[in-house]
This record gives sequence, C-alpha cells and structure tokens, in this order.
Amino acid sequence: MSPVVERQLTQFLKENKEVFAWSMTDLHGISPDIITHQLSVNPNAKPVKQKKRMFGVERSQAIKDEVDKLLKAKYIRAVQYLQWLENVVLVPKPNGKWRLCIDFTDLNKACPKDPFPLPRIDMLVDSTSGCEMLSFLHAYQGYNKIPLAPEDQEKAKFHHGSRSFLLQCHAFRFEKCGGDVPMTCQPYVSKLDWAEHGGLHR
Repeated sequence: MSPVVERQLTQFLKENKEVFAWSMTDLHGISPDIITHQLSVNPNAKPVKQKKRMFGVERSQAIKDEVDKLLKAKYIRAVQYLQWLENVVLVPKPNGKWRLCIDFTDLNKACPKDPFPLPRIDMLVDSTSGCEMLSFLHAYQGYNKIPLAPEDQEKAKFHHGSRSFLLQCHAFRFEKCGGDVPMTCQPYVSKLDWAEHGGLHR
C-alpha cells in the first residue's frame, strides 16, 4: 500500500468511525426474525448441575468484572431456578488479561455436532490471487450478536459466587454449534457486488 493510499484510507476510516462497534454496548445484535441460536439437546439427556469451582482473589475479580460487563450489555441476566448449570473458566490472553469462558462440556455432550462446513483458508487465499487490495471483516463479538432461542436459554446457565446467570444470546460459543455466525453471514456476503463496494481491487 502506497503512502498516499494509506493516508486516504486512514482519513476515510476516521470520518466513518461511528459505524464501528467499540464496546459490547455498541452492538445491537441480529434480529430474531433472521436467526436464533437453537440447541438440539437430546430429549433423553439428563440435566447436569456442575459443582461450583473455587477461584482465588485475582481470578474472582476478573470474573466479576466480565460478568458486570455482560449484564450491562444485556447478554446475560440473573436467574434463580436452575436445571442445567455450568462453571466459568478463565483462559489467559496473550496480553496478560483473562478471557471468560463457560464449561459447556456436559451440554455439548447432549447436543449433536454441527455439520456446517467452515471455509478452507487455503482456498480463500487462492481466491484473492491478482488482487491489489483486500478488505477484511472482523466479526467483533460475533457470537454475541446471535440471540439464543428463549426455549434454550434455560439450558445455558452458569454460576459465580452466590449468583447464577442465564445467557440471552450466543455469547459463548458452543462446541457443536460453531456454524451459526458464518451460516448467518454467508447469504448476505454472497449478495454483495464486491466491485461496486471496493472489496477486491485487481
């Protein structure tokens, strides 16, 4: 990219910065009329309530901070009556911070695997041959945008401290249902006129 093009692109992004999501609260999500994340739980599966795990002071504070952000963004809500109940898991990030995950081991075992085929990276790279410029879409908080079907929210619960919470959206990726985001985006992306929108320049 030449210095001139880089300056033009930087200026263009600055002028349109309001279209980007900078925090969880900036995300409006996808309408339930388009898609809801549904769990195909085996009707014969017995609900599992995982025994509560204990965390040290640092990790407990990290969990509390993340839970507070999820509550503010309305991705989760507090609940009292439980069937399925999972634990949270903290995974260290490269920047030294913590990533909050949920241990859906038992719930995943009760769900069939999602057969939706994910794209092959080598084929995507080959398809860009001869292009001068590429535009990449970063699906920020991609799974947070998909609402969880109301009838399945009761199965996606976790506990921390003395409280339990219910997921209202696909905020944490389920192992057997990884195709929701690409499956939702694909019909819309395939309709775009890339030459008109400047996505690929040859």
